[in-house]
Amino acid sequence: MQQLQGMDASFVALETRNSPMHIGSILIYNPETAPGGFVRFKDILEFFESRLKLSTTMRRRLVRVPFDLDYPYWIEDPDFDLEYHVRHVALPEPGDWRQLCIQAARIFARPLDLDRPPWEFTIVEGLDNVEGVPKGCYAYITKVHHAAIDGMSGIDLMAATHTLSPEEPPPPGADDWKPEKVPNPAELLGRSYFNAITNPMKQLEVAAKAATGLAKAIRGLATKEFDLSREMVAPKTRFNKAIGPHRVVEGVSVPLADIKAIRALADGCKVNDVFLAVVGGGLRRYLEAKGELPERTLTAMAPISVRAEGEKNTMGNQVAAMIAPLGTHIADPAERLAYCRDRTVNSKAMTDAIGARNMTEISKVSPALYMALGARLYTRLSLANRGVGPIYTTVVTNVPGSPVPIYSAGARLESMMGLICLTDGMGLAHTVQSYDKEATIAFTADRDMMPDPEFYAQCIRESFEELRDAVNGGGAAEAKAKPSPNKRAPPKKAGTKKPRSRSKAPPKAKGSSKS
Repeated sequence: MQQLQGMDASFVALETRNSPMHIGSILIYNPETAPGGFVRFKDILEFFESRLKLSTTMRRRLVRVPFDLDYPYWIEDPDFDLEYHVRHVALPEPGDWRQLCIQAARIFARPLDLDRPPWEFTIVEGLDNVEGVPKGCYAYITKVHHAAIDGMSGIDLMAATHTLSPEEPPPPGADDWKPEKVPNPAELLGRSYFNAITNPMKQLEVAAKAATGLAKAIRGLATKEFDLSREMVAPKTRFNKAIGPHRVVEGVSVPLADIKAIRALADGCKVNDVFLAVVGGGLRRYLEAKGELPERTLTAMAPISVRAEGEKNTMGNQVAAMIAPLGTHIADPAERLAYCRDRTVNSKAMTDAIGARNMTEISKVSPALYMALGARLYTRLSLANRGVGPIYTTVVTNVPGSPVPIYSAGARLESMMGLICLTDGMGLAHTVQSYDKEATIAFTADRDMMPDPEFYAQCIRESFEELRDAVNGGGAAEAKAKPSPNKRAPPKKAGTKKPRSRSKAPPKAKGSSKS
């Protein structure tokens, strides 16, 4: 048995019917590299089974302490059944991107069964009319509970289900995995009693470490190494209310080389700053078209990994967070990028002063019962609709992917797009990723808050294009006509595509989704 950390337990406590706390992805595969040029469902099952020993996540389930008196535990599931976790569906004709996103949104909106290892992979066939994707491709729609992984440990899970070549053999050595007995309530209550006695000492230890960080933060404010300003607290938008049970998902794929080239617009700019500026520009266009753009900047919560080298293969979350203003009040794309760069430097300096690791450690000693009760009261009292909620507008999490092509059951991964959980008060969240020569900016949103995800995807694309054009001397894109939520560009004709070379740019646009 292994007890969850405080942050991991918070994701369990936050789980509700309207807010399932899992993250995931849409992964598209080309079977032309597999033996015979095709992959059967049973080939995928056999491939996963041969690599189960590489993952600590796939065969562990949660056991909750009665009355949530203490953090839950992980145990090795005595009833593990691989075929329960790997499902198989097919899209009806024509099998386009919009249908895939609708299916993904519906699957992603359903909570996981927390009496089993909290993950599911759904294999989706019938993608013959997804633009830029060769016929015969299929997708994985993945779901893994956030209590089990963060972005970096999710990369390790990807490594367990992928290889660097299509012919890579199964890992050598025997699988020495052993199931565990499910503990009874009396045993769990006994453990919680012991933890209740020792937890105050842990709290004192963490407080002592945090005091040093707090003193450093006060010195930093006094010497103006960073500042605290009103812009760190975002105005409320349509996305900062209680969420419903339904989701929409969408994404935009662009060449990674273009994202890197945009960095030249601002001194010291990083790839993550570019992603933040693109999202900021997209939100500006979307809310301006709705007549809802606030005068003050919107902000994003940007997770920061504090996972040490020795923790790479461990379960759970090792993340802190910083607030990143998105520059939605700035029309000029280059000025917005410079602003995002300046404010992320400020936020990172403040986070470093406090100590990102200290922020994570504090969560590990939060009383489990209060955490669970607080989460339930927040939802049941609809406090998000009363203006009580996060100080940020959205989440923008950057998950780096493999810089080279990878394979699953012999099939080459063509494209990947992240999916992320939502909570009351945060009805829109973004995942930005890189893979090979592709960069994706994807979002998950509450369906009622964003009934037109295809329009928001268009706004994100235009925000990217104005930054790209500014690098190429094209000037600010504000001179272009503003997008209208009631007018959509005509869809591109879908036809038979040749397999996409990895040296070429990824497909430019994808359709819409509603669950």
